[in-house]
Amino acid sequence: MENFNWKPFVYGGMASIVAEFGTFPIDLTKTRLQVQGQSQYMEVRYRGMFHALFRIGKEEGVRALYSGISPALLRQASYGTIKIGTYNSLKRLFVSRPEDETMVLNVFCGVVSGVLSSSLANPTDVLKIRMQAQGSLLQGSMMSNFINIYQTEGTRGLWRGVIPTAQRAAIVVGVELPVYDITKKHLLGSGVMGDTVLTHFISSFACGLAGALASNPVDVVRTRMMNQRVLSGSPTYKGTLHGVMQTWRNEGFFALYKGFWPNWLRLGPWNIIVSFKYVILSIKKKLSPTRLFWDNTLLDIVN
Repeated sequence: MENFNWKPFVYGGMASIVAEFGTFPIDLTKTRLQVQGQSQYMEVRYRGMFHALFRIGKEEGVRALYSGISPALLRQASYGTIKIGTYNSLKRLFVSRPEDETMVLNVFCGVVSGVLSSSLANPTDVLKIRMQAQGSLLQGSMMSNFINIYQTEGTRGLWRGVIPTAQRAAIVVGVELPVYDITKKHLLGSGVMGDTVLTHFISSFACGLAGALASNPVDVVRTRMMNQRVLSGSPTYKGTLHGVMQTWRNEGFFALYKGFWPNWLRLGPWNIIVSFKYVILSIKKKLSPTRLFWDNTLLDIVN
């Protein structure tokens, strides 16, 4: 235990909480847009991200834009802490120096830490999505809703949607890392830009776009699976593939890309806020821009 480094866990958790709070209204619009068309949400209330922000604020009040913030912050305090801490700790198990790290190693550590942390924190994700989707209709505190789900749906209800969450993590990592590398190498090779923070910002936004395009269908199914209450009979969405086919058949192909813009736009600010906060907290580590943004691309996989 003497060699255990607790700092990545604490710094990672604090950075994740700050980023979550700053981008939460965008995340709420994503959830509201993605559940439109699901059995109890057949009415099309929101035409897009900005329309959703305006209508929710006008009809439900500004506080409604932070419906579900309690489980969201709890999720980041647990999920974000475990994810970033495990990622850094896993890398140090294999190599002692950052310059010895390879893409294969970083992908492996990123997927393992993302799947592990999201699986452990899944109950808080289920609570967050239900409180976001139902807003003021879902009465009671976070704890009372947690107890209600457990009593009515059992343990399975709290871990609903955990498989598409893991699948989304693998898809995003597999897409984002190559796109990040290709974009950065193209910018550096063209001579237009040097190895600066701006280069990594542009590369991060580009890989975020690719990741959102590839993962949004799974994200829609994940959101709907977490939001569905299964008290008796079979669920509407039995799994990822079944959910994708059901959504496509009933609502059309583009229904799989509901919430795409807030999904993508949230990744950019989230990544920037996490990067900035993590740099402030770990400034003594003297992380290079390349290493910092490489790590944050991996650590952003399940947000």
